[in-house]
Amino acid sequence: MATRLVVSPLTAKSHVSRIMAKLGARDRTQVVVMAYEYGMVSPGWLEG
Repeated sequence: MATRLVVSPLTAKSHVSRIMAKLGARDRTQVVVMAYEYGMVSPGWLEG
């Protein structure tokens, strides 16, 4: 993720931690579940 966003890995980790805190998520898996529930992603969305 850091490479794609052209930021350092530490910066990316910090952003992810802040997002998780704002959402009240306990881990990244819960963030993914929330994204599906809110219609932000759908199965296969990364596939070209």
